Amino acid sequence: MEISTSQHAGNLVIHIHANRLDAASAMTFKQAVEAALPDKGAGIILDLAEVSFMDSSGLGAVVAVHKGLHGGQIKVVGLQQAVQELFRLTRMDRIFQCHGSVNEAIKA
Repeated sequence: MEISTSQHAGNLVIHIHANRLDAASAMTFKQAVEAALPDKGAGIILDLAEVSFMDSSGLGAVVAVHKGLHGGQIKVVGLQQAVQELFRLTRMDRIFQCHGSVNEAIKA
């Protein structure tokens, strides 16, 4: 799994470059995101625009990263329909702020 980071208006954006976030990639995702975090107390914007499929293991990895932020917040952006539906069905859309784009997340 490949990730990249960028800064937008002082926010760390982590871009996930994979079409699946599932049991096979969840641990790699978690380790890669945690390694990219300069400050465990900061919030991040997680760009999932390329992820077209996520299962419970992938969602669990996102939750684990969230817990590891020690009070920092994750905003998720670019959710494709299937991933957005998973967030809605599991009510994770009440835990994570979901936005259509990085710019929307920054303005929120």
